[in-house]
Amino acid sequence: MVKRVIIDTDPGVDDTAAILLALASPELRVEALTVSYGNGSMEQCAANARHILEVAGRGDIPVYHGAHGPLLRKANEGWAAHIHGGDALGGAAGDLRDSDAGDGVAQHAAVEIARRALGAPGEITVLALGRMTNVALALRLAPEIADALAEVVVMGGAVRVPGNVSPVATANIHEDPESAAILYDSGVRIAQVGLDVCDRCGLSDEQFGRLVECTAPAVQLLVSASEYTRAAYRRLGRLADGEAVRYNDVPAVAYAVDPTLFETERLAVAVDTGGELTRGQTVVDWYGMTGRPANVDVCLGVDAGRLTEMVVERLTGV
Repeated sequence: MVKRVIIDTDPGVDDTAAILLALASPELRVEALTVSYGNGSMEQCAANARHILEVAGRGDIPVYHGAHGPLLRKANEGWAAHIHGGDALGGAAGDLRDSDAGDGVAQHAAVEIARRALGAPGEITVLALGRMTNVALALRLAPEIADALAEVVVMGGAVRVPGNVSPVATANIHEDPESAAILYDSGVRIAQVGLDVCDRCGLSDEQFGRLVECTAPAVQLLVSASEYTRAAYRRLGRLADGEAVRYNDVPAVAYAVDPTLFETERLAVAVDTGGELTRGQTVVDWYGMTGRPANVDVCLGVDAGRLTEMVVERLTGV
């Protein structure tokens, strides 16, 4: 059965890889991209989303503009330039600007998420690859979508490993913890695909070399965008020997394609919104001390070899 998905995203180099994997996967039907701030401004990320779809030959998929910043906090206007470059695509976006008033600009992303979920109860999965602001706004507009959505797959969180923007938190949750808390407390079915598995899913030099050799325009866009991120990860010491690149959003899409790639455990997870040192931490109640019910399927293990090979085969097959 084909899974109907909305990709909530902030492209982003790793978002680019994830979107292309989704488009190349017959198990998924990508019905819309909803965009927020994150790796760049909302406007830049929306422009990047359209560009990715156009280069991939899927300009028919609508892109909906969403949140410009967190619910309660000031946006980090440095965005993620140190990892993704000033255009959020490692320089591959060039002078791209979102001046196009095409599909979906008049409809806010949160409204569209709610509309589509309520229009097809039990059928829509949201792949939340960026900050969770759009999804939280949708839940505030229409709380009943918690029952209508099939699942929300979250790229973010860290429960047995360190965070990537603080000792305990990942960027997507740290930058808007209130939105993440709204989602995690909503009752919607959630799968957390965080650094516990993403840190293990880098492409090898040989695998990245196969992407470099692929002539498909969309793959060449990804290869070009990746050079900035690869250099940044090397500078930060985040790539292991023989690891060419890591696309943290890709495992979330892979989970939607084939959950058997992962080992999961259903756990009680809460998001810390107030701690100076622990803001955005995904806190697991391992021993049932709080009485909170289990609310998240947390990915704790992954068949990284099978996952990364699937990614390369599908992208180069396109």
